[in-house]
Amino acid sequence: MSKLPDLEALAIFAKVVERRSFAGAATELSLSKPTVSKAVARLEARLGTRLFNRTSRRIALTDAGRQLSERAARILAEGEAAESDMLAQSGKPRGRVRLAVPMSFGLRWIAPLLPQFFAEYPDISIDLHLSDATVDIIGEGFDMALRIAQLPDSSLVARLLCSMTRMVVGTPGYLAKHGTPTHPMHLSTHTCFGYAYLATADTWRFVNDKGEEVAVRPAGCLRVNNGDAVMPPLLAGLGLALLPEFIVGEALADGRLKVVLPDWTVPSGGLYLVTPPGGPKPARIAALSEFLAKHLMQMHWSSTKRK
Repeated sequence: MSKLPDLEALAIFAKVVERRSFAGAATELSLSKPTVSKAVARLEARLGTRLFNRTSRRIALTDAGRQLSERAARILAEGEAAESDMLAQSGKPRGRVRLAVPMSFGLRWIAPLLPQFFAEYPDISIDLHLSDATVDIIGEGFDMALRIAQLPDSSLVARLLCSMTRMVVGTPGYLAKHGTPTHPMHLSTHTCFGYAYLATADTWRFVNDKGEEVAVRPAGCLRVNNGDAVMPPLLAGLGLALLPEFIVGEALADGRLKVVLPDWTVPSGGLYLVTPPGGPKPARIAALSEFLAKHLMQMHWSSTKRK
C-alpha cells in the first residue's frame, strides 16, 4: 500500500453513497460512469473488500461499505469545506447545500424564504429534500437538516431555533355534536386522527399545571405520514387531531378550529438546525444556517390567537 490514501476514490465513493447511484454521482461530478465505477473498483481492490452489492436496478452498501461511508463523507465534506473557505476569501459563498426538512414545514415556511435567500446568495444552490421521515444526515450525505422533535442525544450538532407547540384541535361543529373533552382520558370516546412519525406514534402524552401526567392511546379511521393530509377530514368535522401550531395556526385564528384540552400541554420539543459533527463548516453552509436561524427564530407561526 502506498503512503498516501486514494482520496479521489474515497471522495467518489462518498458521492455514490450520497446520490445512491453511480450514474447520479457521475453526472454531479462531471465524470463518465465508467470512471466512477473504476474508482470504486480501485478502492475495493485496495481495501480487499466489496463496498456495494449491485443489481441491475439498484445498489446497496455492504457492511464494510456502511462502515466506510461515514468517514468517506467526512473526507469529502472536509475537502469541499477547504475549497469553499478558500473561495470565500476571494468572493461570495458558493456551491450546493443539501438540506432536509419536514415536508409540511418546508412547504409552508422554507420554500417561501428561498427567493430572498437566492437574492442574497446568488452563487449558492440548494438541494431541498422534503420528507417527514427522519433522514440519516451522514449516511445520506446531507449538509444540514431541520428537525421538529424532542431531540435525543446524538453525535450530531444541534442548534435550537425555537420551541414548537403541538395541540389537540377540532372544529366547533364536531365539538358541538360529540362534546368537548375536558380530560385526556375522554379522548378514548372520540375519533382521533394519527400521525405515523411521532416519537410515540400510538400514544399521546399530556401534562397539566399540577404536574399530572397522562398517556392515552386514541383511535380513529385515519393515520397519516404527513400532517397536512389530516386537515381536510379534520376541517370536515370528522374527528380530532394532535398537530403542530404551524399547521393549524391559520385555522385557529379564523375560528375554523378550536383548541381542545387547553389546560393540558403536550411535550413538543422544538425546531432544531442539525449538522454533522466535524471541523469548520463551508461558507455556503454557514450562510444558509445563519439565514434560516435569523428568520425562523422569530416564531411567527405562534402569534395566532387561540379561540
